[in-house]
Amino acid sequence: MSFELRRKEKKIEGRSAVEAVIAAARFCRLAMTDGDTPYIVPLCFGYRDNALYFHCAVRGRKVDMLRKNPRVCVQFDCDLKLLPAEKACDWSLAYKSVIGFGRASFVEDPRARREALAVIMAHYTDGTFDFEENVLRKTLVVRVDFEELTGKQAV
Repeated sequence: MSFELRRKEKKIEGRSAVEAVIAAARFCRLAMTDGDTPYIVPLCFGYRDNALYFHCAVRGRKVDMLRKNPRVCVQFDCDLKLLPAEKACDWSLAYKSVIGFGRASFVEDPRARREALAVIMAHYTDGTFDFEENVLRKTLVVRVDFEELTGKQAV
């Protein structure tokens, strides 16, 4: 699945520039579908090697939807600024954003789960953490492998 931007001058060029937006984003939004019903949730995340990692409870709507259909869309943004204007329809927004399409999978291997949780924590802090066994048993880790990442900006 590939989409072309209508306004080519807004495209963020280059993988490193796209990944810089992901690195600067504090949160992302994960979009899924259940049949014809869309569902979107905000997430804390980590990103490494073209993969997004997030954690959640082992049961719930998000997990049910991902088990039925692992195809997802993820949105990241940073540098948001409202641009007021004299006329109502001239208001605008400055931003940088990335949209990614990919496939979600559940990280089952305990070592890989710990590594994924460390990637998530590294997005928010330089600290290192131990992950207790009782917490790991109650935590599901999801990996999204991206097939496409596209960046757009309005400054």
